[in-house]
Amino acid sequence: MKKSNYFKSGLIITLIIAGLMLSNTAFADSAHRLGAGIHYWVAVEDIDVEDVDENGYSLVFSYQYIPAGIFKFEADVELMQEGYAGADTNVWSPQAYLLIGKWLYAGLGIGINYADSDFAEKPFYALRAGLDLQILPRIFLDVNANYRFENWDFDKVKEDVDTDTVNLGAILRLEF
Repeated sequence: MKKSNYFKSGLIITLIIAGLMLSNTAFADSAHRLGAGIHYWVAVEDIDVEDVDENGYSLVFSYQYIPAGIFKFEADVELMQEGYAGADTNVWSPQAYLLIGKWLYAGLGIGINYADSDFAEKPFYALRAGLDLQILPRIFLDVNANYRFENWDFDKVKEDVDTDTVNLGAILRLEF
């Protein structure tokens, strides 16, 4: 599949999820949550390329829509520093997830990396499991683990590096 086809399919999935989250047909018991957090990520395989990080931290900005029931729809933007996947600049990574469960949950996601004025050739796919804990009224702490199926294809990496990444994260959210 061409680079533009991967991007288009990821964009279409993200827009469908965003449309569901923002639709006016929401249930009375639905909730919205905004939050921010941090991820610690590690490449699964060793990378023998100079100036390419194999682990690091990233910031995560998150929106969740929770209709009545056990489903959650989530849209995130993750910001990784220069060196992630061999990028010469910061890497922005928009993502969308479909999660199932209440305080204990699991789900699937899709995202794409953007750096050096270009999108990655292929999107990444993610599996997530986590705990969504209410720590105060309307304040939730989401502790999660993610496994990303990813292909690094930025300029510093002359050949595509096919390495998956593991992320451990925490996101603090306010429900409204």
